[in-house]
Amino acid sequence: MNTLVIEGGRRLEGTVEISGAKNSAVALIPATILADGPVTIDNLPEISDVGILAELLRDIGGGVSLGDDTLAVDPREMFAMPLPNGRVKQLRASYYFMGAMLGKFGKAVIGLPGGCDLGPRPIDQHIKGFEAMGAKVTNEHGAMYLQADELTGAKIYLDVASVGATINIMLAASKAKGQTTIENAAKEPEIIDVATLLNSMGAKIKGAGTNEIRIEGREVLSGCRHSIIPDRIEAGTYMIAGAAAGGRVKVDNVIPLHLEALSSKLREMGVTVTEYDDAVVVEKNNALSPVDIKTLVHPGFPTDLQQPATALLTQASGPSMVTDTVYGARFKHIDELRRMGAKIKVDGRTAMINGASTLQGVAVRATDLRAGAALVVAGLIAEGKTIIHDTYHIDRGYMYMEEKLRKLGAFVWREETEAQSEQTEATDRKS
Repeated sequence: MNTLVIEGGRRLEGTVEISGAKNSAVALIPATILADGPVTIDNLPEISDVGILAELLRDIGGGVSLGDDTLAVDPREMFAMPLPNGRVKQLRASYYFMGAMLGKFGKAVIGLPGGCDLGPRPIDQHIKGFEAMGAKVTNEHGAMYLQADELTGAKIYLDVASVGATINIMLAASKAKGQTTIENAAKEPEIIDVATLLNSMGAKIKGAGTNEIRIEGREVLSGCRHSIIPDRIEAGTYMIAGAAAGGRVKVDNVIPLHLEALSSKLREMGVTVTEYDDAVVVEKNNALSPVDIKTLVHPGFPTDLQQPATALLTQASGPSMVTDTVYGARFKHIDELRRMGAKIKVDGRTAMINGASTLQGVAVRATDLRAGAALVVAGLIAEGKTIIHDTYHIDRGYMYMEEKLRKLGAFVWREETEAQSEQTEATDRKS
């Protein structure tokens, strides 16, 4: 496996271009199943999750062409092939195949999803929605079996404003007979992005981005072309990196409205944040002030930025608290930050950070996607060399991260680990 190596202590200066939203892409790709003609998705991030989902489309008979930032899908030869194992277990977003295949074929067999280990993330709200529309759902041998002779519109109240459940129900409901109403729906920008694609196909979806979404089902959904919104989490990560490493960083190709919760917290810390039509500039000129952060569903502070923000708060001049109300097990990066010299205590869902720590570069391990981003932020401000293992987590959500950081002036590169070198040599000897 590759490691990411960072020589810390360099100021970041310059412009970074933000890619298409990972959290949109992983839902939009399964949504192409619903179309009755070719679909093209532009501004696609080149990340490992996208590659896995493209392969899953091929597994069920889709014609798939994956370019630099474009995915062309011809769904006309797709069929309801069971996907109980294999690639579906490599990422959590594979559960969107449930809603898409149920809507298109009236049945699906999908293995339980994988992805980052962030504690319990049940899919009971997804199942509740499918069953309300008339589907029969069973769990057999670690796979979900879904069957519906006919999907019919229903009123569905989500007990939790789940992004995944909201999107999955939208997918299935786009082909259901009659109107489906999702109450207490999640409001994230990625939901609006998926609704925009479905409406371009001919679906009739109103209220995306509010707590009530209404979907009129359609028998036929046409092909279309769609461009993904910018990735607000990637943008936020580079804003945090700029605030941590000083200098002036312009984060380009963003929607500033999507970043308001983070921008507000950075301003509280004393960071200058200037917004333009499609860019945000972050400047650190003074010492950072401590703040308290509580993650909430959109438009609150996003849980996906909690971990990078925790790394930033190790540099604030005083105590800060970070509370994650979304995922209870999203503090696995804390042990790695402590190894670097951070002074942090965890009590339940809250991390208490005693700031102004001098971080030291050491060997650390990314336990999940955003934990990896937190370690990158820490490595940029640490003294000496930080070596981050298990970078495949980072590659799931950040496109060309080391290249983008190098353009900002960071000293960062990839190295092959000794274990990987030994494995390669052994393979060479066998061949």
